[in-house]
Amino acid sequence: MFHVSRRDLVVGAAGAFAAFGLDKPLAFIGAAQAQTVPAGPAFKKYQVGDIEVISLYDGVWEKPHDENFIKGASVDDTKAALKAGGLPDAFVSVPFTVLAVKTAGRVVLIDSGTGSGQIGGPKAGLFLQSMAAAGLDPKDVKTVVMSHFHFDHILGLMAKDTNAQMFPDAEIVVPAAELKWWTQPVESIPAPRQANAKRVQATFPTWKNVKVVDGEADVAPGIRQIPTHGHTQGHSSHVISSGGKVFIATGDVTNIYALFAKHPDWQAAFDHVPDLAVETRRKLFDRAIAEKATVAGYHWGLPNVGTLAKDGNGYAFVAA
Repeated sequence: MFHVSRRDLVVGAAGAFAAFGLDKPLAFIGAAQAQTVPAGPAFKKYQVGDIEVISLYDGVWEKPHDENFIKGASVDDTKAALKAGGLPDAFVSVPFTVLAVKTAGRVVLIDSGTGSGQIGGPKAGLFLQSMAAAGLDPKDVKTVVMSHFHFDHILGLMAKDTNAQMFPDAEIVVPAAELKWWTQPVESIPAPRQANAKRVQATFPTWKNVKVVDGEADVAPGIRQIPTHGHTQGHSSHVISSGGKVFIATGDVTNIYALFAKHPDWQAAFDHVPDLAVETRRKLFDRAIAEKATVAGYHWGLPNVGTLAKDGNGYAFVAA
């Protein structure tokens, strides 16, 4: 299920494992545009009309190569795509980047990161340090909107041992379809995702500050939730609009752009409904191009914000 209206765009894991119609490529990602991996806390700021968007780096998972990682691509294919994208090919760099949005006098987070490195390995968990570097105080966060419930997006909401809330005074906005899927009987969920489901079920349903939003809806001033299902059954993206400018926080509609924007038909093992994920990716990216929207991806490193262009059968990302 996927829908993004024109109005929206103009106005408006179960563990660590847990870019169009042209005859030839038009663009190649050079070193200046390649995804970068900072050594420590980092942030970048962007303006969308009267709204400020801040990318907050939460670290990187250096994922070993695995023949099962991408359906339709071998490890050699993966290495070649990484090298073409200016990335190291000895492993797959999977960065984590949370967005903070300063809108209408409040701070809104889109997703929450790895929870001080609860997931993602030793180079993850820099989110709170990046917040501090950007001059943001966690106490000023009034709303957290979630794209989906994979561990690397939700663990920043909860303490490791107690599940105590890290943002107890903030409203937490979750997609209804996502909450429904993860809170079904655990035995109905594929075994590799059951640990993720148990953590979801031990937290979100018990918290009093959770707001469940169904389908397409405004979730904060200038921010609209849109269903972009496929990566998970309830995955949602967020359209930020102000002053005639449009910014789409795509979440995990695609993973690393050098792989899955350049080759949008490649199916990552992280995607729950792979065929739908491919369909959604193409629809959202085509609409972003048509509407000249700025886009951001959670796993795009820094800079994780820029524009997309058609490039052969896929898409090229140009960093802002």
